[in-house]
Amino acid sequence: MASMRDIKRRRNSIQGTQQITKAMKLVSTVKLQRARAGAEQSKAYFDCMYDTVGSILARVGAVEHRYLVPGKSKKKAVIVITSNRGLAGGYNSNVVKLVTRHEGWDKEDVVVYAIGNKGREVLSRNGYEIKEELPEVIEEPTYADAMFLTLRLLDAFEKDEIGEIYLAYTFFKNTVVQEPKLLRLLPVDYQEQEKTDSESGAIMNFEPEDVEALDMIVPKYISSLIYGGLMEAVASENGARMQAMDNATNNAEEMIDDLGLKYNRARQSSITQELTEIIAGAEAIS
Repeated sequence: MASMRDIKRRRNSIQGTQQITKAMKLVSTVKLQRARAGAEQSKAYFDCMYDTVGSILARVGAVEHRYLVPGKSKKKAVIVITSNRGLAGGYNSNVVKLVTRHEGWDKEDVVVYAIGNKGREVLSRNGYEIKEELPEVIEEPTYADAMFLTLRLLDAFEKDEIGEIYLAYTFFKNTVVQEPKLLRLLPVDYQEQEKTDSESGAIMNFEPEDVEALDMIVPKYISSLIYGGLMEAVASENGARMQAMDNATNNAEEMIDDLGLKYNRARQSSITQELTEIIAGAEAIS
């Protein structure tokens, strides 16, 4: 059995850790409230843009545009959104698995645009090419950041340096559930929209010309999806960290209670031994 001193030292250490996890949970709770509000505000625009562009492209007819077909390059650019810090449960590892466990992808054909240090560190260790590192973006995401990244990616796409663009992020459902998602951004991934009988077969007319219109629409579409992914990721990160710190605090409480019982048993054993020695000594004297 461990000595009383060892048990007390370990219990004090766990109590100190528990205070840290409690503080981190409170910080994450406050950040989550702000991040959740931002995610909810951007979600309406995110969903509307996605549905609108999908509806448009479902009725464009035989329009030929570079953004609607894969590029000549086999390279796939993946925007990987993770956090700069750990202690968030499986939040970061779940996003990384979207890249490392995706069927049909060869590691040599993937280039990573890393937003957040944790994803970059893991993917770099696994031999993936890190094209760009943008750790500061995840701290305070802005639409300007999303547009900047969009322009960089579209430039690489048009130069045939990459043939497809994907976004790996975490969708925020609630404080307990966050869902990692992999979304193809380019070529634009749209499904045939449901149409009413009156709309069936209707072709979308463009003003200005279709190619020029898509040149303006698609970059805004991609930047809106990236920005929406950033806002969802920030809320998911803080939700995951809050949950992880809550679990850690509860586990620490259980360990402290268990060590308290062990300490009391050790103390009781020590007292019993002392009484036994005193009685034995008294009998020897008599």
